[in-house]
Amino acid sequence: MGGEVVGSTRYPPDSFDQSSFLLQAQSSKAQVVALAGSGNVLVNSIKSAQEFGIPQGGQTLAGLLVWITDIKALGLSVGQGLVLTNAFYWDRDDETRAWSRRFYERMKRMPHMGDAGDYSSTMHYLKAVQAAGTDEAQAVMSKMREIPINDFFARNGRIREDGRMLHDMYVYEVKKPSESNGEWDYYKLREVIPGDQAFRPIKDSACPLVKKG
Repeated sequence: MGGEVVGSTRYPPDSFDQSSFLLQAQSSKAQVVALAGSGNVLVNSIKSAQEFGIPQGGQTLAGLLVWITDIKALGLSVGQGLVLTNAFYWDRDDETRAWSRRFYERMKRMPHMGDAGDYSSTMHYLKAVQAAGTDEAQAVMSKMREIPINDFFARNGRIREDGRMLHDMYVYEVKKPSESNGEWDYYKLREVIPGDQAFRPIKDSACPLVKKG
């Protein structure tokens, strides 16, 4: 879509000091600095990027795998402006809010997309077992592909023959502290990516389960 990768670098996954890599990204003058990491590694990267003035210099930070618990650890004053793509946000609509409140009552934190995805996929499996009348794997998988996924996690989701579940993805930006209404109110929606655009097309799949003519 007209974008250009001006550079990339790899860091040891167990490294908590990404200073040299971030300075390379800063000196590249790239409009977007994408961070491929999660958990403490991502949190430390964003803190360091703020200390080096990367966002203040006009470069946008983009997290490639961000959990809402990472933003909780960062705080909005540090995380503000970060762009991320996510499958689930607790405050997206009435259904996500209702399910997330139930989750919060048990776990004392808001769910991230892994929590929501695990629950959704488990319930879809159980519905498929019920519809198939058996837990035999092939029969259940057939039903799982046949039945659309419509719940708090996804609308009109479907499982392809290669096992990929297609669903919409959401591009969010982390709010400024002044934009937040309270704890866990972290994201504002920038764009919805339709499921048929968010994932690799079936024609490009290398999965041996896919029958190609």
